[in-house]
Amino acid sequence: MGTLTNLLAGLAQGVLNSLTASSKGRQGTSSGTRPRLKPQPRRPKSVPAPVPLPSEDLEHGRMPGAETVAVNPDRIRDVRITYAPDRDGDPDAGEVIWTWVPYEENDGRGKDRPVLVIGRHTIDRVYAVRMTSSGREGDRDYIGIGSGDWDSKGRPSWVDIDQLYSVHVTGMRREAAVLDRRRYAVVAEALVRRYGWAVGE
Repeated sequence: MGTLTNLLAGLAQGVLNSLTASSKGRQGTSSGTRPRLKPQPRRPKSVPAPVPLPSEDLEHGRMPGAETVAVNPDRIRDVRITYAPDRDGDPDAGEVIWTWVPYEENDGRGKDRPVLVIGRHTIDRVYAVRMTSSGREGDRDYIGIGSGDWDSKGRPSWVDIDQLYSVHVTGMRREAAVLDRRRYAVVAEALVRRYGWAVGE
């Protein structure tokens, strides 16, 4: 009886030892082969592109649909030169206004400058001739008109009668001055003599 008891106890101890060793082996194998996860770099947060705001610095005379455009005066026959200045916020014949004017190259470039309005083109456009303060004495394409409030430095100005522009009423940046009737008549006479345009209402 004692022998059987000792046999069973030894067998049980052997099974227990076997199970314990097996468990330790699994744990060691598991911990030894488990791959380590590499830390993933953080993705930068996407920054939304700035929403373009409506341009507020577009020069008057460049806004789509209201651009100041050059027209060939030799091909225009329906110009009627009038004199009807009225400081009402709209461009009127006889007024010097400031607007963006394209360069002669017509390549999209231009500058803000004074022009003299000479008559109506359409219901929302007027005809105008550009002005410059660069000396043009003796140049047949320019008529000297002296100085005026359109130039803050009081420089004498010349009207370019070789270039004609169509200015939209919303393309005017500001009314600068009214050219008096006497000087305006000199410009009108030169334009009529060159192009044969009509005068008056």
